[in-house]
Amino acid sequence: MYLLKDNFAKKKSLQMRICLIGAGNLATQLGMALSEKGHQVGQVWSQTSKSAAKLGTKLNSSYTTEIDSLISDADIYIIAIRDQSIAPLLASYQWGTKLVVHTAGSIPMSILEPYCQNFGVFYPFQTFTIDKKVDFEQIPVCIEASNSQNLEILSQLALSVSQNVRHIHSGQRQQIHLAAVFACNFVNHFYTIAKELTEEKGIGFDILKPLILETAQKAVNQTPKSSQTGPAIRNDKAVMEKHLEMLAGHPDLQNIYSQISQRIIHTHKL
Repeated sequence: MYLLKDNFAKKKSLQMRICLIGAGNLATQLGMALSEKGHQVGQVWSQTSKSAAKLGTKLNSSYTTEIDSLISDADIYIIAIRDQSIAPLLASYQWGTKLVVHTAGSIPMSILEPYCQNFGVFYPFQTFTIDKKVDFEQIPVCIEASNSQNLEILSQLALSVSQNVRHIHSGQRQQIHLAAVFACNFVNHFYTIAKELTEEKGIGFDILKPLILETAQKAVNQTPKSSQTGPAIRNDKAVMEKHLEMLAGHPDLQNIYSQISQRIIHTHKL
């Protein structure tokens, strides 16, 4: 893996014509970022006419729900749909020499090879919400391509929207995606559990917000391991037993609490 900076910087202003296949969270935010940097989103495809029309109108582009009606003159065809829908969509169209990329973290680039002569991956590494604008320049964009020429094209596109562009292979990208499940998805679910526990006693979730922000800031500015706190790292058995008693009505949470506590103890070898 390496960070791309100066190699393609002089070509960052090159404008490209994009066919955006998808209209969900990622497609919307990526489409807006590309449009703001001067690229033309020539067309939006989506399975539903409502979502295709909504994003197409927002990007001032044409839109369609018919895969056979894709424009033929785009520089890049970006597939930003659910992982399980990628292979069926690829099989439903003759891509020929078009440069086709997917945006999935957990899907290898090789899924494109049976259907496309020119292909790659354009993976913005962030969690997206359809109506929440993000600063795309700060988002890592992980790219991979079938040959050096396609890699250069993807590098130009990525560098036009992000200051953090990395060339990584599929195995590395899948590992990043796995790590993100722990760092983002699982942590967010723990917030849901914490909210339920506070509300059981009539306490608002807002009391936890300063703690959440401080914990995240320390993980970024220090290391997660060095900033670990709590009863498990102190190996405070009395507090941990008390917590397990308090969770008597939630045996599933008792199990999670015990497993995570043991993992912390093991990590710090207490």
